Amino acid sequence: MTILLDNEEIIKVIETLFQAGVTKDLTQLKDIHLNDPKFSSFSDLPPYDLKDYQTTIELEELRFISISDYSYEIIKPKISIFGSTAVVAMELTQQGMLIDNKAFTGEHIKIKGRATFVLVKQPTWKIVHIHLSKIEG
Repeated sequence: MTILLDNEEIIKVIETLFQAGVTKDLTQLKDIHLNDPKFSSFSDLPPYDLKDYQTTIELEELRFISISDYSYEIIKPKISIFGSTAVVAMELTQQGMLIDNKAFTGEHIKIKGRATFVLVKQPTWKIVHIHLSKIEG
């Protein structure tokens, strides 16, 4: 029973991240990430270096603000729980209109990729690491 509840909570945390892109309500981004020097992330968009908590939040906000009509699909998530740590691997499709406000233009984007999330329970589930990578093609 606890595993099922944890699985639901974990998926809800990850969905909250992507729902911020749909709703443009970015206020919850800070709540679902662990604000700690141990936090890290890699993204499928530049810059490709390892990022800390603050940089990750800023880039997620910028990314979601820049994409209108954003939608996502989480495909075949696999959740593995090890005590108070969880690893989630999934396929992920994201799409929308990338807006260039300076040129008043837009470009439709569709990103097929893979995602890995590491979460810790302290006392609720928080994202401590993200790795997003595009699948070419």
